[in-house]
Amino acid sequence: MQKSPFIVVIMITTSYMNGHMTESDGRGGVEANQEEPQQWHREMAVDCPGDLGARTLPVRRSAQLERIRQHQEDLRRRKEEEGRNRQELDLTASIRLKKLSQNPKVGIDNPTFDPIEGPGGPLGLPPNLGAPTLLELEELLMSLKQVQHCLSDGQSQEDVELVLQLVQKTDFQKAFNIHNAVAQHMNRPSPPFPHTDRAQGLAHEVQSMVHNSQHKEGLELNTLLSSPHVQAVLLAHDCVAEQEMQLEPLTLDGPYEALTQWGGETVKIVRMEKARDIPLGATVRNDMDSVVISRIVKGGAAERSGLLHEGDEVLEINGVEIRGKDVNEVFDILAEMHGTLTFILIPSSQNKPPPIKETVVHVKAHFDYDPSDDPYVPCRELGLCFQKGDILHIISQDDPNWWQAYRDGDEDNQPLAGLVPGKSFQQQREAMKQTIEEDKEPEKSGKLWCAKKNKKKRKKLLYNVKQNDDYDSEEILTYEEMALYHQPANRKRPIALIGPPNCGQNDLRQRLLSSQPDRFGGAVPHTTRNRRDVEVSGRDYHFVSRQAFDMDATAGKFIESGEFEKNLYGTSTDSVRQLINTGKICLLCLHTQSLKTLRSSDLKPYIIFIAPPSQERLRALLTKESKNPKPEELRDIIEKAREMEQNFGHLFDAAIVNTDQDKAYQELLRLINKLDTEPQWVPSSWLR
Repeated sequence: MQKSPFIVVIMITTSYMNGHMTESDGRGGVEANQEEPQQWHREMAVDCPGDLGARTLPVRRSAQLERIRQHQEDLRRRKEEEGRNRQELDLTASIRLKKLSQNPKVGIDNPTFDPIEGPGGPLGLPPNLGAPTLLELEELLMSLKQVQHCLSDGQSQEDVELVLQLVQKTDFQKAFNIHNAVAQHMNRPSPPFPHTDRAQGLAHEVQSMVHNSQHKEGLELNTLLSSPHVQAVLLAHDCVAEQEMQLEPLTLDGPYEALTQWGGETVKIVRMEKARDIPLGATVRNDMDSVVISRIVKGGAAERSGLLHEGDEVLEINGVEIRGKDVNEVFDILAEMHGTLTFILIPSSQNKPPPIKETVVHVKAHFDYDPSDDPYVPCRELGLCFQKGDILHIISQDDPNWWQAYRDGDEDNQPLAGLVPGKSFQQQREAMKQTIEEDKEPEKSGKLWCAKKNKKKRKKLLYNVKQNDDYDSEEILTYEEMALYHQPANRKRPIALIGPPNCGQNDLRQRLLSSQPDRFGGAVPHTTRNRRDVEVSGRDYHFVSRQAFDMDATAGKFIESGEFEKNLYGTSTDSVRQLINTGKICLLCLHTQSLKTLRSSDLKPYIIFIAPPSQERLRALLTKESKNPKPEELRDIIEKAREMEQNFGHLFDAAIVNTDQDKAYQELLRLINKLDTEPQWVPSSWLR
């Protein structure tokens, strides 16, 4: 199915959806029911093409929202009555008020605050007790003078005199008049909200009911409603009510948001404009009769506007009522909508911390992932496919189980972020998978790295693997945090060539050393054998005692070490560092189990895997070298390469398939030259 650039992902989840929901947060664990997970995939991509400049009419309040508003009015009146009843009870139950009523003259009377009878009650208060008192300037001056005469303290009288002088100033009197005018305007009661804009229609219905009535009251009512004056009043009422019951027209200048209180809840009205090349980027789910936003996807119009949030309940979209509909119905509704989208929402009641700008985390994937084969992904349309070695830019970890990410190089072609398994979630299910496989095949062991014994001595180093018994095949590999690094001109990264025997890595290394000796070099190895007459210590070997060699090996100074003809040999990190300090590029041919030690040093190696070609091509290459391998030997080489890539491929920076020595040499040289011109992704721990 071809995906449209405009998608809205519709998702329905339950408390056990896709086998990774828990009761705590709805996102953790993998211990839930995992049988037939396919039946819970209710997400789908909705094609919502938008027409720029599309204009929608002001949205009318739906009948449902009118019922909510009416219910809210009833609740408000009920709360006011209960509040008055409680106040009366509190007044009669107050011991202090009882004592005051028994002795009302307790305390000192302030004549300034004696009741002044007015048309509306004491102090001229209007019947609305919440309204502010509006005093004339003369009344204020008279009250101040009265207070001044009642005071016996000289200092207090001087203070009141200063206030009197202030009140008599022209600037103060102007400000006082402005205050009164504003207070009087603010005190005006707001008109009641209309119940209907069909008063004329209701009047006609009543007339039709009483038209043939024989009762005197019915005839009088019919006559009254038929009069031109009442008809004019009803017409005017309907015109005003229609305007009052309309939402304010929405402007087209960017996203729009308005809040109001209905039914005891805050209702949010959101208007968004979808561009043709920007999808909405939101997922929703059913929660009983409600349709709730479940996820906001980075890169979509919803995330850019910042107006839609996880947990918001969708009541209407473009005037179409959503509550009570299944997500499949919502799918059909949204498929027909485009351009301007107007949402009426009930905001989420979850108390979330204020949004912070998330830091993008760059990781290298250590496993292959295909969302079409994953029964647990919450939305397959949003799942991001990647391969081992790909760089992913993680832009959101709000959901610890499903991160939102872009694949490196696809940012411009991928408008919406994709979903990838979170690190802890991936580790949990891989651990469970390994446990299940071990239970199924308890005798499966020792298949990897098992080679046939060859008693024939070969002039090769036998590597010490005692310090590397914890193979990567036994680890759960997920992601490794990465950072960009550009090697300094005076400190080149060492190049490590990895590959099975007879794949040409030693020939490629020797060719580089011979063709550019001023640029490339090899680390001087350590040995415990005796120096020969033609050898120079520090140039050919570092000749050391067995005791010193063992001490360095125990201290972890050797990248690789082994014994040959009762003599110890090894390549140390110090030897590599000495060559790098001269400005040369150190070339190494290593065993895969030496990579951990090399990568844990401060050398920042660049590791290239030299892979064999097809079996027929490998036979032809070895024949050119006067070798005649048997078919089983060729199969062993290819199988060895497969095992190396499977168990250590996450440590490789690049791979070259050696189908031709000249082409492989040129490709190797290109990769090495690129280190000088382009920054490379390295583990972020190397730069700390």
